[in-house]
Amino acid sequence: MPRVFERLQAPVRLGWLFAVVAFADLAGGCVPSAVTPDVALDVPAAYRAGAKQGVLEDHATDWWSEFKSAELTRLMEATEIANLDIAAAIGRVKQADAQAGQSGAALLPSISANDSFTRSKSSTNALGSGASQGGGVSAQSQYLSSFSASYQLDFWGKNRANLVAAQDNATASRWDRRTVTLTSLAATATAYYTILATRERIAFAKQDVVDSSHILKLIEDRQKAGTASALDVAQQAALVANLKASIPPLQVTEAQNIAALGILLGVPPERVSVAANSAMKAHVPTIAPGLPSEVLTQRPDVQYAEYQLTAEHASLVAARAAFFPTITLTAQGGIESLALRTLLSPASTFYSAAASLSQPIFDGGLLQGQFDQVKGRQDELLADYKKAVLTAFSDVDKALAALRLFAVQEELTRQSLVASKKAYDLSEQRLSSGIIDVVTLLQTEQTLFTTQDSLVQVRLSRLTEAVALYQALGGAYAVKLKSGS
Repeated sequence: MPRVFERLQAPVRLGWLFAVVAFADLAGGCVPSAVTPDVALDVPAAYRAGAKQGVLEDHATDWWSEFKSAELTRLMEATEIANLDIAAAIGRVKQADAQAGQSGAALLPSISANDSFTRSKSSTNALGSGASQGGGVSAQSQYLSSFSASYQLDFWGKNRANLVAAQDNATASRWDRRTVTLTSLAATATAYYTILATRERIAFAKQDVVDSSHILKLIEDRQKAGTASALDVAQQAALVANLKASIPPLQVTEAQNIAALGILLGVPPERVSVAANSAMKAHVPTIAPGLPSEVLTQRPDVQYAEYQLTAEHASLVAARAAFFPTITLTAQGGIESLALRTLLSPASTFYSAAASLSQPIFDGGLLQGQFDQVKGRQDELLADYKKAVLTAFSDVDKALAALRLFAVQEELTRQSLVASKKAYDLSEQRLSSGIIDVVTLLQTEQTLFTTQDSLVQVRLSRLTEAVALYQALGGAYAVKLKSGS
């Protein structure tokens, strides 16, 4: 059972008992119930795509170190410091803390001091003929110093429930900050590796242009010697042109990701510095996912959804308490005199004390409407909480499956690249020997160039899925595998 439900049960039971005994004639049969929502979850024993399981440890502050890149570490640390979304989330935490402080004030008495001095003069004409003849008092001073106190008895737990709701909202805002931080860090890592992969693809494309242009020159020489046709030249020229045309879109991708990285780092794109240029040299960490139940405590978005739900249940308890009477105690005391010299004398003291009770009888359905609104909001957040849990399990499974399958694809692509390179070399040798088969040559060229590009993209997919898995695990990773796994 979530924490807030346990904290609210005792005061709610006390308030309900008092209401039944003392105000059954007014409130009995009219007060709705604040039923604790059913938060039962179907937690699987293991991930569908997870062959290995480990003991998860919280590494939300340094999970990127597993990628073994000093430059990535520098960018991630800069994101934590300067990212504007994180700064905004910190501002929301401060607001929530202040709101919790305001809500807690209702549980304490309100005390104020009042000091005043009044000097007044009355019109002698307004006092009558006697005053004008006898010199009645026409001017006087009044001195007052007092304290006043007011306190609302929280019999029904309304003020406490409002405090609990504010505290849980403040806690939720902290988990929201961690969610924003984790999302920003994952975006930084993804943009970084996209830049590296794009640069590598550009380098491969430029080299392909050089190689294909060399082949074009050989074919043109063969055409001059009469051993190649104009069609052969045109086909190779088209391949060279297509390779050149593939470079600008990649350069656009690089520029866009540098700009995106600038936003994540809180600086203009001109201030972004990325030295690395190879995704193939980047390290892909091996990650064991841990148990599904552990992700519920690691995922900040799951914790955020839970605290939002508990906060709304506390608000529901407060909305229910509004149906009961409000009991307020007030008191005032001090000294008051018309002369300063007698202000501190015992005769100048005064005090007053009062107790008031206010019971809603008819409000046109206002309280019931407010209660129903909060109840509907609680139902909405309950569904959001369960969805957040299911999404967490789904994210981990998807990332695990993708990592495993992309690793298989990368190995197969490497094998294909070896065979494609061999076929290309043989075709080039045949061309140099004068035994030319332009169709075969074009096929081997295109296969080689495409395979090189595909290999870089697969490596990028592995890197980004590794980032996605850390994000799905809430910034945690397994540091110790279970025995026998």
